[in-house]
Order: sequence, then structure tokens, then C-alpha cells
Amino acid sequence: MNTLTELFNHYGYIVLYVALTLELIALPTPGETLMTYCGFLVFQGKLNWSLSIIIAAAGVITGITISYFIGKTLGHSFFEKYGIRIHLGPDKLEKASAWFGKYGNRLLFVAYFIPGIRHITGYFSGVTKIPYKNFALNAYLGALLWTGTFISLGKVLGPDWEKFHETIKKYLIIGSVIMGVLLIGVHLYRNYKKRILVSLEKSLTKSFLVFHTLGKMRMAILGAAVAFIGLSVLVVGLIQDFLAQEFNQFDEIVSFLINLCFSQALLPIMVLFKFFLGYPMLAAAVILAMSWILFKGKNRLLEVCFLLLIVLGGEMLEESLRLLFHRIGPLGLALSGHTRYTFPSEQSFMATAVYGFAAFMVLRHMKKPWQGTLAIIFAFVLCVFTGLSPLVFHLQYPSDVFAGYVFGGIWLSLNIILLELYRILPEIKH
Repeated sequence: MNTLTELFNHYGYIVLYVALTLELIALPTPGETLMTYCGFLVFQGKLNWSLSIIIAAAGVITGITISYFIGKTLGHSFFEKYGIRIHLGPDKLEKASAWFGKYGNRLLFVAYFIPGIRHITGYFSGVTKIPYKNFALNAYLGALLWTGTFISLGKVLGPDWEKFHETIKKYLIIGSVIMGVLLIGVHLYRNYKKRILVSLEKSLTKSFLVFHTLGKMRMAILGAAVAFIGLSVLVVGLIQDFLAQEFNQFDEIVSFLINLCFSQALLPIMVLFKFFLGYPMLAAAVILAMSWILFKGKNRLLEVCFLLLIVLGGEMLEESLRLLFHRIGPLGLALSGHTRYTFPSEQSFMATAVYGFAAFMVLRHMKKPWQGTLAIIFAFVLCVFTGLSPLVFHLQYPSDVFAGYVFGGIWLSLNIILLELYRILPEIKH
């Protein structure tokens, strides 16, 4: 890599074009690192941003087009016989052929972000006889997206490009996999739309009927128990990372991205969110949940008691947890001289517990499926923005907010389990 960067410093655009062309022909060159370094040189004013993206994309397009026509010319039999010598053996060939045949060539758009996949997509596109027009549309747009992302990333990171490159690259890979799954979902929906809609309608109707029968209590307990166990496992890892002080890189990356996404122009809007998503909104959610229980509930006293337990018990629990972990937040000492402990986040903990329980009450006593779905979506959005607010204003660390969601989820699921158990106890006794 040092030799390559030295060449890049002297020959710039030529090295960028050649290196990316060779990488897409499946030769081992560090394309992503080189593009990020290119972005750093753009930051220093040594290279032009737009021209760098155009030349990088041209190199990628050249490389993947060459590999496409090589694959198309040599065909399936050649790669079965000799492909193993260039890491394109029968196993990879078979998997990729099935992959392209099943999900279409739209995944070419995001395949560049996945190491090991981008090097062979051109060959497999040719081998599987994807029409050139379809291949070019997706592959060339993907090339522009891939090169633009990493060069822009290097420009934004500036002197910190080496520090954050590998970590952000991991998140981009995860994001690409998620995007690929979404594209597969869209592809399946378009091809099997009628079947999916019919199956979904049957499933929703069946779930709705099951939820409104005697088994709905078991269903609620089962769902809450699964959430409780999953979050409990997660919290063990969370505590281990906290004790080992392994949150620093996560906090740096997320804080950096938050600063990028929320400019000074958006701060007044976030101030409003900070005000409305604080205790006024929590109080409103408690009042609405209590009204819903009194209006729709069957075990009103029991449900009101658990609502109060969620709020008051949650407040005491999160206060105890913050004292236990005694992690000082970004602001350090408060004006009064008292230490501000922020792990886990009070805001994200209480938002998860209160909004989650309110949504569960709507779901529990709903008459139509869309009411419960809408309540869950609304609660989720409120939780997200509640967690964003202290991050934008640097009041808490990202790991504080994440821990608040996890601990809040455990508190919520535990209370739902206990509520449903207390609800069926009288029936068991009789």
C-alpha cells in the first residue's frame, strides 16, 4: 500500500484509473483504501473532487466491462475447468449463477460494497448471459455510487481518514447487505405480488383472530419473553464492553456521523424536538395510555398499576443504573457541582419503556390491526428522535443512548410478562 500511495502522489489520476481497472478484473489492489486516500488529497486541494469520481468510475467501468466480456466469451465450461486458478472455481461459479438467476442483476448496484463479490460480478454477469444493456445500466450506476461514496468519505474525514476508514467500511458493508436484502424483497414482490398479498392477508387475518382468542395472552407472554431473553443476552455483552472500555471507537464514529448529518441550520428544529420529546411528551403518553386503559381495558386496575410501575419503577431503575455505572457524560460536572452520569441514557430508557408500553396497550385492546401497527410505528419514531436529541447537542455519548434502549427494552418486556401472568392468575385459580 505504501508503494501504491507513493505512485498515487506522483501520478494521481492515472494510478487511480489503472488500480481500479485491475481490481475489477479480480487482481488484488486496495481500491477502497486508495479511493479514500484520494478523497484525502481532495481535502488537501491536490486533486479535484468531481474529476476524481469520474476517473475512478471510468476505471471501475473499464474493469468490470472487460471481465463481463471475458466471462461471456469463455463461458461456463472454461471457468469450471480453469477458474480455480484465479479464485473462480466451480463452487463460486455455481453459487453466483444461482444468485444472479434468482434475484436478477439489480444487485449489481450494491455488489461493489461487498468484498469478494465485486471482483467476480463482471465475470458471472457474462457467464450467465445477462443482456449487456441491463448489465451496463446497473453496473455503471453502481460504479459511480461506489467511487463517489469512498472518495467523498475521504474528503469528509480529512486527516482522520486512516483512523475511521476501516470502521466505516464495515458499516458500509452491513448497509450494502441490508440494501441487497431490500432489493431482493422488491424483486420478489414484483414477481410474486399476487401470492404475497394473498398470503399476507391470510396471515394478518389469522394473527388477528389468534390474538383476540384466549391464546392472545400466551402470544403476548411468548413475544415479551423472546424479547427479554434476547435483550438480556445483549446487555451482558454491553456490560462487558463497558467494563473493557471498548465503546470509544463506536462513540467517535457515531458522533462524527451525527455531526455530518445535522448541520447548524437544523439545530433550531432539534431544539423543538428536545423540548417536546422530553417530559411533556412522556407525560402526554402516560395520560393517553391511562385514558385508553380506562376506556378500553378489561383489567383496568391491574393495567393502571403496571403503567405506574413502568413510569415510577423505570425512573428509579434508570437512576440506580446510572449511579451503579457512574460514567461521566460529555458535559462532565453540572453547574450545581453534581456529577452528570449518563450511562444508560435516561431519555432513551424512559422513551422505550413508556412509549413501548403505551403502544402495547393499544395493540392489546385494538379492534383493527392497523391501529396496533400505527401505534408501534409512532412509538418507534418517538424513541428514535428522543435518542437523537442528546446526541445532536453532545449531552450524552452514543453508547449511553444505545444502552438506554437496551435496558429500557428489558424493563418493558419484563413488565409485559408480569402483566400477562397476573392477568391469567385468577383463571388458573378457578
